[in-house]
Amino acid sequence: MGTEIEITAADGQTFAAYLALPKIVPAPGLIVLPEVFNTNDHIRAVADGYADEGYLVVAPDVYFRQETGAYMQYTDEGRTKAQLLRSQLDTDQYTRDLGDIITTLRGRDDCTGKVGVMGFCLGGKFTYLSSVRHPIDAAVSYYGVQIDEHLDEADALSCSLLLHFAETDPHVPEATVTAVKARMGGWGDVAIHIYPGTEHGFNRFGYEPYNEGQANIARERTLAHLAAHLR
Repeated sequence: MGTEIEITAADGQTFAAYLALPKIVPAPGLIVLPEVFNTNDHIRAVADGYADEGYLVVAPDVYFRQETGAYMQYTDEGRTKAQLLRSQLDTDQYTRDLGDIITTLRGRDDCTGKVGVMGFCLGGKFTYLSSVRHPIDAAVSYYGVQIDEHLDEADALSCSLLLHFAETDPHVPEATVTAVKARMGGWGDVAIHIYPGTEHGFNRFGYEPYNEGQANIARERTLAHLAAHLR
């Protein structure tokens, strides 16, 4: 189990982040960005899992500028509130806030100085934006939404990028994946995988539509990617 820490944004506003420590430090840093439901119990469990793999993990409160501590569950009520908060989120502002998280994590005494970003759904989009707007060492996006809306920034990619997509995903339609593949699919530092028989959220263990087999394959690829670029 991790603890909550406080991070200060460039404008002086403070916000919470879940911190999961590995057994041995200093360790590479990893920022885990959540789905639209924010850093709820599931995302904290994901953070704990990567801390067990030897990473110093931070999972921030994404909506702190809209409503502090709004962590939603996978219910109709939670989904409605999550979509409301998402609609109020300023993409550019939060990407700037991510820069402050990266700087904070990299500057910790228990961090080696290398930092990766990994995210799911909404967090997958911000993972991509981190990889083109901030100097990070690795990026892993799971079914990131709306990446195609920012492909004009792809030439600024600062690190190796791993993209996981579901085979059937109304939130990330085939046209989006096709556009991403057309823009970056031939690049040596970009790997794109589509997982057969999966839906949006296939990595969400303990909840529908979790696909254990494909999630395990994606996790092994993720661990190999992080080890190659953060170790």
